[in-house]
Amino acid sequence: MSADLTNFTTETYLNPVYPHSFPDPFVLKFRGEYFAYCTDFWRDGRVFGVLRSRDLVNWTEVGGALQKLETDAPFYWAPEVTYANGKFYLYYSVGNEALMELRVAVSDRPEGGFVDSGKKLSTEDFAIDAHVFTDTDGQKYLFYATDFLRHSHIGTGTVVDKMTDFYTLEGNPRPVTRARFDWQVYDPNRKEKGGVRWHTVEGAFVLKRKGIYYEMFSGGNWQNITYGVSFAVTDDIERDEEWAQFSDGEKVLPILRTIPDLVVGPGHNSVIRGINNRELYCVYHRWTENGRTLAIDRMDFAAQRIFIKGATNTPQIAPFKPVFADFFDGETLNENWQSTGDWKISNNEIINEFAEESHLQFASESKSFLCEVYLRAIETAARTSAFGFSLFDETGETFKFLILPDSNLAVIYGTDWTETFELPEDFEASAFHLLRVEYDARVIKISLDEANFRFEKSLKASANSIVLVAENMRAGFSAFTLTKGFEDLFDWQDAEIERRGWQKSSEAGDCHVKNGELFLSNKTETDAILTKGEAAENFEFAVNLRLTETFGENTASGFLILNYKDEEIYRLALEGEPGNFYLSIGGDLRQKFSLPEGFAPENYHQFRFLKLNEELFLQLEDFELGAISLSEGKTRIALFCRNSGIALETVRLTIL
Repeated sequence: MSADLTNFTTETYLNPVYPHSFPDPFVLKFRGEYFAYCTDFWRDGRVFGVLRSRDLVNWTEVGGALQKLETDAPFYWAPEVTYANGKFYLYYSVGNEALMELRVAVSDRPEGGFVDSGKKLSTEDFAIDAHVFTDTDGQKYLFYATDFLRHSHIGTGTVVDKMTDFYTLEGNPRPVTRARFDWQVYDPNRKEKGGVRWHTVEGAFVLKRKGIYYEMFSGGNWQNITYGVSFAVTDDIERDEEWAQFSDGEKVLPILRTIPDLVVGPGHNSVIRGINNRELYCVYHRWTENGRTLAIDRMDFAAQRIFIKGATNTPQIAPFKPVFADFFDGETLNENWQSTGDWKISNNEIINEFAEESHLQFASESKSFLCEVYLRAIETAARTSAFGFSLFDETGETFKFLILPDSNLAVIYGTDWTETFELPEDFEASAFHLLRVEYDARVIKISLDEANFRFEKSLKASANSIVLVAENMRAGFSAFTLTKGFEDLFDWQDAEIERRGWQKSSEAGDCHVKNGELFLSNKTETDAILTKGEAAENFEFAVNLRLTETFGENTASGFLILNYKDEEIYRLALEGEPGNFYLSIGGDLRQKFSLPEGFAPENYHQFRFLKLNEELFLQLEDFELGAISLSEGKTRIALFCRNSGIALETVRLTIL
């Protein structure tokens, strides 16, 4: 049966989400809101149009971000904005098209008011599409596009240079991706360049996952059917050699590309987390009668491969909401909070009055959750001032993370231990900072502004609620969101399997973790079963899985659908042969869900199970397999193998 997901939710979107001209879109998320920026002049005479949204789907026009420079340069291209310590830095290119330079402007707010810094970053005659990437160690890099006139494939390619500060490059740009394939041809006889066969690789956006760097880029000419977005990878951002490209345009196509008669010229993308802070969305433009318009589509990883569920031209489920979100835009405190001390709401922020200790507590009632909140110091009284968060269980406080604004330190308290960390020298406690907390089966991960501070530890005590804390000071908290569920990347050691919440049956012959993979195998005709996570009414369960080995003839592997008592309802077994693989359901249903022709069980693929009400939808990456009707309420997904072995690279459960 077909999987018409829109029958089960009224919240959908249709691309383009902003159907007016908005070329080269970049989206920044700040204090729970999205700010989109685009190329060229805006209707108010300023440059770089700005849109604003809380859900990535419904956008409001704000105005232009930057006043035109006092030059006659007619072109302003590809703005990108990064935030640090209360300042927003807008990187852009400006010039006459033949000559383009990179510059940076600064503002104290994301929606506009940017003023050019007077700083030119680039030295090349042609430099465009600046993108700032901050590594996990805090080092910043600028990726941009420039021309290569002596390369085997003449044209525009991308480079990377270290940043010594927000206004200065090290001055040692290294090639990242230059043209290698015919799909990257922009013009086979470009007159402006002397009639040469001209290639284009541009629009870099960089991600890091499990130690691998990914540069997404656009290649070719939007008017050609071969145009699209692909990516290149490396495990060393400092390498001198070019990164390894994924798409050759023939055997392996770009991951986002033109669909004849439906979608034209999708490209120049950025990537942003969805409103539950778990999903990833590819933001890009596509050509319509109104020019290049704004579109979004879900994206993800299948091991070291990026895939995008798009470009879509039919209704799609809107970004999943968190279990709880508070923008603090009401007059009174939301009833889900329990508070001690005096708290007041002002300008989408909740602020405490001076007290020895002020608490705002939210009960997650889950063994695994993801929480994000923005926080800042407003007024301190002494070196004893501190703010941050605590975790609680039924017995009381089990964990605390505090920022000491007058000492520039972070202090973490466990049940019987304390650790102190120095924050970066330029850390401004009075500016908003993003605190991200992941709690999963007693393992906690903390990041502050993604890279300013990172911490991970397995705790002895449990937690079922999170508390915002201010001690001997006034602090502000903004845009609190909590999403139930977990994401496991298996970046840990064997001994932690059960401590990480995984439950394995006694028949599991071998279960271990190595190099970011969890391996499960069994050489008997009894199912080895692996489970993690709570049963729920509505959820999305995603797993990156591959078949590692088989033993004998009676082999089977796949998925079990369990009820809240962990009783098997259905099993989906992977069966078939090259070119004809499918998921088979036995019992009363006896259905087969055909997998795409290129499916290879020995390679990683992402299976997704989306339960909405009484339907369970099956997906393989961007391919919808079908749906199963379930009369059961709370259910969950388990993995099994028999006379075989499987490997898992990522498992993610999101409670909806």
